Amino acid sequence: MTKGEYPLAESVTRWPFQSGSVLLTIIACVLALAGCATWQAPTEIDYSEIRARAITATVQKVTLSAAVLSTRDSQRIFGANINETGVQPVWIEVKNQTEQTLWLLQAGTDPDYFSPLEVAWSFHTAFAGGTNARIDEYFDARGFKNPIAPGATQTGIIFTNPHHKTRLLNVDLLGQGKLIPFTLFLPVPDDVPETGVLNVLQRIAITETVEYQEEDRFRAALEQMPCCATDAEQTSIGDPLNVIMVGDFADIASAFVRRGYRQAALEFDYTQHVFGREPDIVARKSGQGGVPANWMRMWVAPLRYRGQSVFVVQVGRPVGGRFTDNESTELILHPNVDEVRNLLIQDLLYSGGLGKLGFVTGVGAASPTQPRNSLEKALYYTDGLRAVMFMVTRPVALSDVQILEWDPVLKDLEKAVLGAE
Repeated sequence: MTKGEYPLAESVTRWPFQSGSVLLTIIACVLALAGCATWQAPTEIDYSEIRARAITATVQKVTLSAAVLSTRDSQRIFGANINETGVQPVWIEVKNQTEQTLWLLQAGTDPDYFSPLEVAWSFHTAFAGGTNARIDEYFDARGFKNPIAPGATQTGIIFTNPHHKTRLLNVDLLGQGKLIPFTLFLPVPDDVPETGVLNVLQRIAITETVEYQEEDRFRAALEQMPCCATDAEQTSIGDPLNVIMVGDFADIASAFVRRGYRQAALEFDYTQHVFGREPDIVARKSGQGGVPANWMRMWVAPLRYRGQSVFVVQVGRPVGGRFTDNESTELILHPNVDEVRNLLIQDLLYSGGLGKLGFVTGVGAASPTQPRNSLEKALYYTDGLRAVMFMVTRPVALSDVQILEWDPVLKDLEKAVLGAE
């Protein structure tokens, strides 16, 4: 073979030795990268500031305190800004005054939570094996450790995906034959002031309500609720009000978060008005690649049922669903609004917080051949029913959910299927 047959091989073999300057450059780069491994473990860790602003609750002889770490907290405790990596560290303290060992289920707080070593890896540098090992050891030691012995107090950090404005924190503590659930609303430092969760809590506090004790009267009141939202001037009909939720707001919010909903309002959400105002809170369940998928707009209603708050809800999804352009700001309501209503029911069944389910009239039927107009140039059709969901503190097994015999839509569907066989 001649040398000309392997010009590339020859060049790859010989170039480092042909240029001393290139070799020196490589050595300099290696040394520079190694020099970047300057991470140092903090010499003192003081949780007093975090503990002072933590939110605390006690359930069944267990006290939970929690707080979202600020950028300053993150830098001070870890010697690195974890928050800028797309991870939201949350400090947790559990005081176990029961007589049994408890286990904190991180997946109940965030199904996609980060392990300490995952987070540590993001701060590794090349050619710094010793420093990287120390980072791993340090981060792992700060993570929350199971189990929590009887009479013990356990403190640590869990690493979650970010929530903005307010962190709705679910914590499930598992014991022998029991589950102790917590739901806390945690302020998020370094973020813009809250508008959603606080709006709902304040609205609940100031809304004058009619109290219902009898189920039949309550059902009749739900059927008399407005069929749809309107525009701000109340001259045009908006999207259908196809869901009613009854229960404590913390239980409702927890169920939505457990099924992937996050606060996310777009400008067009505020064109929908009920009771003369914009939605009290808007949440979305994002699809693949962060595209906007199912949405939920909620208003506090001026009635209560056996001491529980009542919420009017509008659920929908855009035309195109998860194939919608995630840069679009002009999303049009998908015409099959019953489909997303039914998907929400299934979502909340799996949340573990749905106690009872029923259906009432009130939306008004509209057929696919004669759809109803809405805002934003939307057309939709519906069977005219709104789902009524009674939410409770989790966990509720699927088999324990009670189906109310209000509107017989489910039985009618069952009869139709059986009759066709």
